[in-house]
Amino acid sequence: MNKNHSLLVEKYRPINLENYVGNEHIKKSIKQYLGQNDIQNLIFYGPAGTGKTTLAKLIVKNLDCEHLYINASDERGIETIRDKVSGFASSASFKPLKVVILDEADFLTIQAQASLRNVIETFSRTTRFILTCNYVERIIDPLQSRCQTLKIVPPSKVDVVRHLQKITEKENIKYQTVNDLAIIVNQFYPDLRKCLNTIQLSTQDNELKIDKSILVSSNYMSEVVSELSGKKSWKGIRQIIADANVQDFEELYRYLYDNANKFAPGKEGMVAYYVNEYSYQSNFRIDKEINCMALINQLITL
Repeated sequence: MNKNHSLLVEKYRPINLENYVGNEHIKKSIKQYLGQNDIQNLIFYGPAGTGKTTLAKLIVKNLDCEHLYINASDERGIETIRDKVSGFASSASFKPLKVVILDEADFLTIQAQASLRNVIETFSRTTRFILTCNYVERIIDPLQSRCQTLKIVPPSKVDVVRHLQKITEKENIKYQTVNDLAIIVNQFYPDLRKCLNTIQLSTQDNELKIDKSILVSSNYMSEVVSELSGKKSWKGIRQIIADANVQDFEELYRYLYDNANKFAPGKEGMVAYYVNEYSYQSNFRIDKEINCMALINQLITL
């Protein structure tokens, strides 16, 4: 790993909207807001690592405002809304606008979300809210109705590889062929953050050396879906997951949600419900594999 610079993720985080890759239609709307030094209440949703938080912070950076940032995965309770958010919104300010960023807002409890709805209404004249989440289904309808909901679409795999090529060139990181970068992208897409972290971890003396031990089999998720579509063997799927040495089950949950039509045609809504429930529960489980296999059991019975 290169030690002569900071984390690549931070070093190459976009510093303005022009550097932000993709989602041109959203960037166009945001630029119009910024020209008025005001925004609507916003919800950015989409897969992890696609730039939701970065986009929210870029908006705040370009507004004449005071802002509060809260990671709701760490502070998910109603007291966070009552104390921190409400306290910030009600405080005196010399700026014309206040903005609250609630990162990973899908971790907020239902009670906290209901309280947030009231805060949004109470301070609608002076304060705007930007929520980010992986699963917009976890945000209650009354809260969604008070925000403009925007899906953050990841750039294509080809664009991600090109982006990584530019970064590795600037960092003077050598590799044998562009396929080395493609392997990493295929493994972690659409999470650009994981791609960059993997490149940095796999670089020694400015040479990219892919360590197969840190790459989970890129085929295991499709194998799980194939098993759900065919034999529906719980033991078979457990073996697939064990062989792949899965550590991050969120990727599998998202893949199951995105491919529900392949193994549960006509029941995609039920798949979304179960994936949402077990993904949320995973945050409170010590053994995440057991939680995942409980989800698999539900999907098998559909």
